Amino acid sequence: MSIYNEVLSQVQSLSSDEQLQLLEELAVLVRQKVTSENQHRLQEMAGLSKDKWRGFLPKRVDALEFQKSLRQEWGE
Repeated sequence: MSIYNEVLSQVQSLSSDEQLQLLEELAVLVRQKVTSENQHRLQEMAGLSKDKWRGFLPKRVDALEFQKSLRQEWGE
């Protein structure tokens, strides 16, 4: 935490305009990092979910035939 305190002390010595400029640049950096991390997580989840269903569902399903078979099972 000492580096944090050093940086904070230096920031406090900046003018208000410089502090605002620094704040804007930090916000851009944080947004980029968060966006990058979220994209990575989504890519991981997409790959995992696809693998979870592999082997469970048939390769191709005719949606209308599937719906008809369900209705027959339910007696509609």
